[in-house]
Amino acid sequence: MEDKSGGGQRKILNVEKKKKADSGSRHSGRKRVLFVCVGNACRSPMAEAIARYDAADVIEPFSAGLSPMGSIAEQTKQTLVLNGYSASGLTSDALTREAADAADIIINMTGRPIAEMLGDPEKVEDWIVQDPYGDDPETYQRVFEGIKRRVDQLAKGLRENREHKTTAR
Repeated sequence: MEDKSGGGQRKILNVEKKKKADSGSRHSGRKRVLFVCVGNACRSPMAEAIARYDAADVIEPFSAGLSPMGSIAEQTKQTLVLNGYSASGLTSDALTREAADAADIIINMTGRPIAEMLGDPEKVEDWIVQDPYGDDPETYQRVFEGIKRRVDQLAKGLRENREHKTTAR
C-alpha cells in the first residue's frame, strides 16, 4: 500500500535526523571540535593532533581550511614529532558547511570573521594565532606551544563542564 500523503517520507527523514543527533560525539560524551585556519597546513592540523592525544576523552577533533593547501606543511609535521605528537592521519581539507554543521565547537584561527558565514555564530570561538607557514622552526615551535596551551584550556573547561553535569544529576 502506497502512502501518497508524504507522511511516510517525513517519518523516514525524522528517523534519519534522530540517528544523526544520537550518533558520534554526542553518544560518546565528547565534543566535536572543528579547528579552522586558512591553508589547513599548519595551525589547525597542529591543534587537531594535540587534541587527538591530549584531550581524546572530551574532544573529537577535526580540522579544515578556508583555502586548503592540500597537504600538511613539512615543518608542521617536524614540530609535532619533535614535541611527541604524531602527524599520521592529518589531511588538508576544505571547510564545508557540512563540517561546520557537524561540529559542536568551531575554533577559528583564520584571523577573519567566519562566524556569520557558518550559520551558527554561537559555536565559533576566535583564537588569535600567528600563521607560521614558511617561517623558521622557532616560530613553528612558539605557535605550537600557544596552540597547546589553548587546547589544554579548552579541554580543561570541557572536563569541568562534564563533571559539573555529572554531579548535578
